[in-house]
Amino acid sequence: MNLNKKIGVLVVNVGTPDTPEVPDVRKYLREFLSDPRVIDISAIARFLLLNLIILPFRSKKSSHAYKMIWKNEGSPLLLHGKALAENVNRILGDSYAIEFCMRYQSPSMESAVKKLLEKNVDEIIVFPLFPQYSSAATGTVFEKIGKICNSMWNVPRLKYISYFYDDKRFIDSFYAVAKPQIDQFQADFVLFSYHGLPERHVRKSDISPNQDHCLEKKDCCSAIKAENKYCYRAQSYATTRSLVKLLKLTDENHMTSFQSRLGRDPWIKPYTDLVLPEIAAKGFKRIAVICPAFVADCLETLEEIQMRAREQWLALGGEDLTLVTSLNSHPVWCETVADIIKEN
Repeated sequence: MNLNKKIGVLVVNVGTPDTPEVPDVRKYLREFLSDPRVIDISAIARFLLLNLIILPFRSKKSSHAYKMIWKNEGSPLLLHGKALAENVNRILGDSYAIEFCMRYQSPSMESAVKKLLEKNVDEIIVFPLFPQYSSAATGTVFEKIGKICNSMWNVPRLKYISYFYDDKRFIDSFYAVAKPQIDQFQADFVLFSYHGLPERHVRKSDISPNQDHCLEKKDCCSAIKAENKYCYRAQSYATTRSLVKLLKLTDENHMTSFQSRLGRDPWIKPYTDLVLPEIAAKGFKRIAVICPAFVADCLETLEEIQMRAREQWLALGGEDLTLVTSLNSHPVWCETVADIIKEN
């Protein structure tokens, strides 16, 4: 073993605009939604959809949403990511070099790889901060790092962390962060809300011989099997089951749903905004929402859940709704990330 070996780690999240102003939001959305792994339709159809429908109408709306959560120092997602990387680097020491970057916009993956190579690392661990695997998130990070390195004469050794939805340390970290918040809030119902995906993405992840498992069988997500081992929805439900066991929830006082859908195509169900009326109708009053697809609070948690979902819940007659803050740069999560890196 080379005791002087230096390990580079590329810690990656999705991305964020440089500012919450419309031009920067439009720039971010253009790069993000131009990715064929995100909107997986023909190039011509994607171009027309993006430029005639999404960008003209969504940029201003998204800009307003970003302004609701923006901090003086910048985007919450970026701030949490930088803090995580700094703390993990402190834990791991000089044998490691950690660079936080975004798949889309800044800091770019290209700039982060360049910084790692300038530190003369012997290999690079690519660590997308997505607990559950999806081609639209994890897959595009892996594709991007391949393109970056393929342009190099000396290609560094690469290792990949594909998912960690079932890693006990990840589950324990979320439990440690969530349990005190749920108890303090005195929630009578817990909703696990994950980022959504188009149904076609899930069907394409089905590796059964006839692709007749994912969304084709009633219990398709009840367990992880060979057929659905890449299924984002199945991995999400697996994360819920692990947290439910630790939190000692019953079948009656918890549920899993999916948020953030875009467009008219069917996305994986049930939808978060449509299950809230169902939960209210059952008489629950105080609901805590956990978002285990997000390891850092961002637009989808802070604006979509903490603001819009709470407003919806109160309009339904609920007493209160709280967002369980994510892992962010909590000490227990920093230790977990460091452990996962060392293991790889």
